[in-house]
Order: sequence, then C-alpha cells, then structure tokens
Amino acid sequence: MSQWFSKFALHQVSGKQSECFIREPPPRLPNLTISCQTFPMRNLTATLCLTLAVLLGSAGMSVSQDFQKGFDAYNRGDYATALREWTLAAGQGHAFAQYNLGLMYDIGPGVPQDYKTAVKWYTLAAEQGNASAQYSLGLMYANGDGVLQDYVYAQMWWNIAASSGNKQASENRDIVAKRMTPADISAAQDLTRECVAKNYKGC
Repeated sequence: MSQWFSKFALHQVSGKQSECFIREPPPRLPNLTISCQTFPMRNLTATLCLTLAVLLGSAGMSVSQDFQKGFDAYNRGDYATALREWTLAAGQGHAFAQYNLGLMYDIGPGVPQDYKTAVKWYTLAAEQGNASAQYSLGLMYANGDGVLQDYVYAQMWWNIAASSGNKQASENRDIVAKRMTPADISAAQDLTRECVAKNYKGC
C-alpha cells in the first residue's frame, strides 16, 4: 500500500477496501460521520464542517460579525467575501475563522489549494484548543501535506483531539500506530504531554 493516504474514510478500490485516514466533521457530534467522499462531495463536506463550526462556536461564545458574514457568503458560494471576512476575524484571533480558513486552503473551495497556508491557519486554531484543527493537523502530518510527513506528530495531534472525544482521531491514531515503532509511539505520547502542558502553544 502507498505511503500516501487519502483524507477521507474507507475507499472502495476495485471492489476492495483500503485502510486510510478519516476526514471528519468537527468533534462533539459523534452521530454525524462522513464516509467515502468523491470530488463532488467536498463542497458538501466543507459546508457541513463550516455549519457545525458555527453551531459549536455560537454555543460557547458570541460569533463575530466578520465570521458570520463570511459564513453567509460561503453558503452563497461567494468565496472571495468569505475569505476576506474570515481573514479579518482570524486576524482578531477567532479560532473557528482560523479553522475555516485552514479548511478552505486545505481542500481548495474558492482559493488555490495551498497546504502550507492551511497548516498555518490550522496551527493558530489548534493552539487555541480547537479540536477540529488539531485533528486536521494530524492529517497534514500523516500525509505530508504542507509539512514533512511525520507520524509522530500526526499521532500527537490525534492524541490531543481524541482527548476531546474525537472518535476519528482515535481511529486514525490506531491506523498510524501500525506504521510506527514502539519508540515512535512513546515519543508521540511524550510530545502529547508536553503540548498539553504548554496549553497547545509551540507544539
């Protein structure tokens, strides 16, 4: 099997299932699972993730006007406005806007796909404790998208996201562990403890 993994759930390839990493919606909604996605499903997946991000964000904090304008624009297909509004909100430290920008650059709706920029925005959101961004960073490290492929860091971010109850992070952590040595797994656990102790900053 190739060392490169899809960001989506189990694929059917010539009638056979192949194991790969799972792209998931934001955590805390375990009954919603998005499986085997094809290109046309990416916009639907992004819309679902963005919708859930708004719902989760509004439950614990007021959603900034820039973020809401960006969300409304995204749903209308006005990606340029969404990008502009979320960039304003993200610059003010809005974690869900940072995550959504990461998602836009990761899968490319309305912007040229740019994994390094996606990693930048995911990292800023992850440092604020955004479990979806932490999960997504795990994917970026596992696949080597925008960063050097590093299963130790992939497992570290999935350990952190899993500690917030993210089921897909737990599943991906188990998948990547099969490709790691016991020393690598131990190193990932040490990095996880250090990262949590640093409140997710500089991990």
